[in-house]
Amino acid sequence: MSSPGATPGSTLARLATAWLILIAVTAEARSQTLVADLSSHLIAITAGFTGTEVLLFGATEGEGEVIVVVRGPESEVTVRRKRRTLGIWVNRGSITFEGVPSFYAVASSRPLAEIVQPEVLSRQQIGVDNLQFQAPEGIRESRLKKYHDALIRNKQRAGLFSGEVGQVTFLGERLFRTEIYFPANVPTGSYLVEVLLVRDGEVVSAQTSPLIISKIGIGAEIFDFAHNRAALYGVLAIIGALMAGWSAHLVFRRV
Repeated sequence: MSSPGATPGSTLARLATAWLILIAVTAEARSQTLVADLSSHLIAITAGFTGTEVLLFGATEGEGEVIVVVRGPESEVTVRRKRRTLGIWVNRGSITFEGVPSFYAVASSRPLAEIVQPEVLSRQQIGVDNLQFQAPEGIRESRLKKYHDALIRNKQRAGLFSGEVGQVTFLGERLFRTEIYFPANVPTGSYLVEVLLVRDGEVVSAQTSPLIISKIGIGAEIFDFAHNRAALYGVLAIIGALMAGWSAHLVFRRV
C-alpha cells in the first residue's frame, strides 16, 4: 500500500533503495543466519507530514519464518477510569503504567500462533496481548487487567498500536520484505525494529535496527520552544490571541 502523498519520484527512489538493500543483504546472508535492513533509518516530520511507510528487506540462510516487531520509545502512561455522576463525568480511579512503548507494530510471514509457542510469544512480548507494563504493587489482578486492556484500546484507537498483524512476504525461499506504516501522529524518538527468525517454534536468530523519527523545520522549532519554555510560550500565545481578536475587531468596525 502506498503512503499518503507519495509521488512517482519518491516511489522510484524507494524501489531503488530497496534493490540496493536486497543486493547487500543477499551477499551478507551467505555468512549469517539472518540479515535485514530498512529503506530509511530516519523519518523527518514536517508541517505537511501525513504518515509514511518504511520498507524492510532481508534474507535468511535456510528455511524459517520471520517476525518483525517495531517498538517506539517507552514512557509513563496514566489510565483513568471515568464514571458519570449526576450528569458529570468524573475520575473514579487511575493507574500509572511504566515502560509503555509509544508505538508498537508486528508483522509475520505466517499467523503467530502457527509458528511460535505461546510461552515464547509471552517471553518476547510479541503481539499486543503479550505486552507487559510495570504497574504499582498491591493492585488486584482483575482491576489491573481492566486498566491494562483499556490502555491498549486507547493506543489502538489512536493508531499507535497495530490492531492486526502485518504481512511479511517471502520473495522466493530466502528473501523477504514488509512495509511498516507510521501514522501522522506518530511520536518522535528512537525506535527499534527487531527481526526474528523462527524455526520449530523457537527464535533461532534476531537482528535489531534503529530508526529515528524527528521533527524538522519551523514546526520542530515551535515544538521545542513550547516544551522547553512553556511559561513564555503560553504568554506569547495569549498575546497573539488578543492581537488577532483586536485586529478582527478593527476590520469589522471599518466594514
